[in-house]
Amino acid sequence: MGSKTSSSMVALAIMALSVVAMLDGCMAQSFCNTSLAELFKCKPAVTPPNPAPPTPECCAVVSKADLKCLCGLKNSPLVPTLGIDLNLAFQLPAKCNLSLPPQC
Repeated sequence: MGSKTSSSMVALAIMALSVVAMLDGCMAQSFCNTSLAELFKCKPAVTPPNPAPPTPECCAVVSKADLKCLCGLKNSPLVPTLGIDLNLAFQLPAKCNLSLPPQC
């Protein structure tokens, strides 16, 4: 049984490293009308257990992002692996005095 746990931990570590490597290679790429590097300005506001209020820089990113596009991440299994709480993420527009698209 310990062998299965070790194998699972190794697989999880490999997956996490793959995600980090993938993000590192594409941080400058455009994503939903903004770059991943810009979106990471909001990470403190969407990371539990004690998220910080969104900064003005974060709200500027959210205001120019394609929110309808970001809504497509609502059921993404990848986002939580980055330490991002989707419930907190979808509260950001309201905290920045913006509104989510109705289809979100």
